[in-house]
Amino acid sequence: MSSSFQQAELFSFEDNSSLLLESVILNLLNSSLQPSAEELLSICEKECGLSARESLKETLLRLIEDTNLSEYKKEYLNHILLDRSIDKAIAGSLDSHGRREINTGIDNLISMSKDYRYSKDFQEMICFMGQFRDYAPYNNMLVRIQNPSCGFYATAADWKHRFERTIIEDARPMLILAPMHPVMLVYDVDSTEGKPLPAELTNFSKFEGKWEPKWLEKLIENADRYKIRVEFKALSLSNSGFATHAKRGSEWKMRIVIHNGIDEPSRFGVLCHELAHIFLGHLGGDQDLWWPSRFNLDHHSMEIEAEATAFIVTQQLGLCGSSPAYVSAHLKDSDFLPSGVSVDNIAKVSGKIEQMAKGLLPEPKYKKDKKEHKG
Repeated sequence: MSSSFQQAELFSFEDNSSLLLESVILNLLNSSLQPSAEELLSICEKECGLSARESLKETLLRLIEDTNLSEYKKEYLNHILLDRSIDKAIAGSLDSHGRREINTGIDNLISMSKDYRYSKDFQEMICFMGQFRDYAPYNNMLVRIQNPSCGFYATAADWKHRFERTIIEDARPMLILAPMHPVMLVYDVDSTEGKPLPAELTNFSKFEGKWEPKWLEKLIENADRYKIRVEFKALSLSNSGFATHAKRGSEWKMRIVIHNGIDEPSRFGVLCHELAHIFLGHLGGDQDLWWPSRFNLDHHSMEIEAEATAFIVTQQLGLCGSSPAYVSAHLKDSDFLPSGVSVDNIAKVSGKIEQMAKGLLPEPKYKKDKKEHKG
């Protein structure tokens, strides 16, 4: 066989391998999966062979230049390149022991969540939720505008006949649109009284056990260093907290609001969950690379990732919470994690948040202070 023929055959093989690797990555990007750098490498090696390790970074850099690739996909790729997590993955610096511990923790959480499905509290909550009318998305949006923390709402008649609850004096109604009527008045669950609510609703986001006040203090102080403002305000009974982007032009990047009616251990557990949403990239990436961009995940995967992170952190510190009940609602009818859930990212973020609770972390560096990544 001539050397020129062997060379042509080699080039053809390399071209096919490159195209296969690119195809695997594009298929991932077109799905709801946004894995960590380690998981991305593992998938590529499984689909394309061990040679994928040598070509992965070059392929990612090429895809970023593709004008047909959407911006949010490029943002995801940019983050794993610029924060050098892909370099660490290729170098093989994954902590396998830590990964096994996280896998065990998540397996325990899933097992507890499956068991919870058959509990009296779960059946009571499902029955309660099933009695609410299925309002149009536009009306749900109107309610959220009027009361961002509202979880359950109904008309005064529905509260009375379906739930045996009446509207309290001086309750503030919310307006929605209704067929054959200009508007309809509805009320949040906080505006009602009467028959006891399901235990699952009243014990929402409850954490208890060994408690050190300094954990919450340090977590808030470290959040401040990451330009995440933490506030405590009155929220709906069915909403323990939320994370969102800070107001444009302010010194803050993100904002977290926690229900001021819950005790300190529960505030800590909820704050772990909301910080996890941010550090897992569920609200989008940070321009200084302090957290990745993974907002294309489906809602259930996001909630399971955030609560699994809170579960691992609180368990490590000796707290016990309502995580199994919360995760059970997002597993739907499956006994397995959704494919979008990233165990590696849960491992990294849970370790980070635990460190934040135990002591002050170094001030994070702004992008201009970092060395720019070069291909």
